[in-house]
This record gives sequence, C-alpha cells and structure tokens, in this order.
Amino acid sequence: MPSLHLSSPSKEADPVITTDLPLPGRRQGKIRDVYRVPASPDEPRRFLIVATDRMSAFDVVLPTAIPGKGKMLTDISTSWFEFIRWLEIIPDHFISTDPREVSALDAFDRALVSGRMMLCRAAEVVPIECVVRGYLAGSGWKEYQQNGTVCGISLPAGLKQCQKLPEPIFTPSTKAEVGHDENISFEEACKVAGREVMERLRDASLAIYKAGAEHAEKRGILLADTKFEFGFALDAEGNPTEELLLIDEILTPDSSRFWPADEYEPGRDQMSFDKQYLRNYLQELVDAGKWDKTDPGPELPENIVTNTLARYVEARNRLFG
Repeated sequence: MPSLHLSSPSKEADPVITTDLPLPGRRQGKIRDVYRVPASPDEPRRFLIVATDRMSAFDVVLPTAIPGKGKMLTDISTSWFEFIRWLEIIPDHFISTDPREVSALDAFDRALVSGRMMLCRAAEVVPIECVVRGYLAGSGWKEYQQNGTVCGISLPAGLKQCQKLPEPIFTPSTKAEVGHDENISFEEACKVAGREVMERLRDASLAIYKAGAEHAEKRGILLADTKFEFGFALDAEGNPTEELLLIDEILTPDSSRFWPADEYEPGRDQMSFDKQYLRNYLQELVDAGKWDKTDPGPELPENIVTNTLARYVEARNRLFG
C-alpha cells in the first residue's frame, strides 16, 4: 500500500495535559477542559474551552499526550467555524481565540491557553451526536455486512468497504456520559430531542458535511464521515432560547475520518489523516492480548506520537494552507 508523505510536525517543549485556571465551574472531558467565564448580568453566558494534548481512543484517555495536538484541533475547528459561518448554514457558539478577552487570566495562564482556547457562547446541549456518513466505513461497514443497512437505513446491495455512498446519510447516536455512544435510528432520536429539532439538526448536519466534503476534496482529502454537536443558546439568566447553535469541535481529525484522495481505493481500509492510525496501533495490542480497551491505557512509543501528530498537521495544512 502506498505510504503517506507527511509534513514534519512542529515540536512543543511540553504537552499541556491538564489546566487549572482561576475560573468557576471547571469540567474535564476526555480532551477538553471547560470553564464558565463570568459576565455582567445582562450579557449572554460564556464559557472557555481549552483543548489539551490528551489523547483518547476506544473511550479511554491514554497516559501519553501528543504535544501540540490541542493547538492543531483548535486551529482546524476555528477555521471550519469561519468557513461554515460564511455559508450561513447555522449560527455557532464560537466567539474568540484571544486570551486577553478573558480578564481573569494572568500572563502565565494566557500563555498556557494561547492557540488552544475558544471563548464561546454557552448552550444547552442537545443529547444526540449528529453523525453524517459519505462512505461505508467503521461501524457502518460492519452493520452493512450483516444486514445491508447502516443505522437501520437500507443501502444498495454489493457495496464494498469504504465505497462512496449514493448520497450522504444522517445516522444519529446517543451522547453517552460514560461508556460508548450507541447508533440509533432517526425515529429513536426524535423521541429524545423532538421531531422538529431533529429535522433541523439533520438538515444542518447534511448541509455542513456536503460543504465541508466539497472543500476538502478540492484539497486532496476525502471526508468519509464526521459528527457534530448542537445546543440551544442560553440567555443571561441561563435559560435556553430558541436559537440553535453548532457547538464543540467541527470537522477535525478527532471527530472525522479524513482520507488522501490520491490513494483512495474502495474494497480495503484507507490511509488516513486522523487518529485511525493510532487506533490501528492500539488494536494490534488488543489482538496480541496486551490490552483490553480499559483503563489504564498503554503508554505510546515515540514514533506513534510523532506520526499521529504528523497526520493532524498534514490535515490542517491541506485543508487551510
């Protein structure tokens, strides 16, 4: 199989594994630390998202960080937010990446979060992962082999692994606080979030995917699939409004499958610019009986760290120059 020609990633002295900022309401996800940002009583509520260099796979946060990864994710996400905003598909929560707009931070904290923070509007999250698939890969390929469907959606017979679908499909999943998300049907998602809301999310997700896929393909990348999150903007009192926002990260190597277009061939696994490279390495450990996909995860060798970051850098460079 041809090998990828990857750019050399920029080196960071130390990875940012965790943060402890002088802001209230700290929450820690797998990758991001989130804080409330105090505002005056008449201002909409805001919060700060800091993308650390933590790495997760198979729902486990690994003990080895990827230096600079958080900055790559932030750079890619904010570039996509600007791109989608220009298309006027749906409003988003992104405000700024400038640490000076968070007055509680001192010089040290501003330097720590520089390049890896997003100041955002607060939102009540819709508890559905909005997945769009343009190609038959991952769990979708496994289901298709068994039933000829993906998330209950019937597809034509005879499709190959990683083949492009006749049209992109919307396949929602649960948004699990603990453990794995689970694929559900559109009707099941409607029971969770309401039909009108889910129709809006489906239409917005498909529109964003199609625009992003077209942009990426012009730059030599196939966007195989991706997931989005949405939420209702909060007012100054913290109550949800009717304004639906695109939130979290968008179209990054952590939330998407990116394949090099010049090496694409249906019927096999594809080379990738996302963390599938890392997953493949970890799966080899699982297959060899060296790990069982539970905490604690294995330490990563230096070459896996370097090559993983190189794929993120290459994705960013191809997509946005």
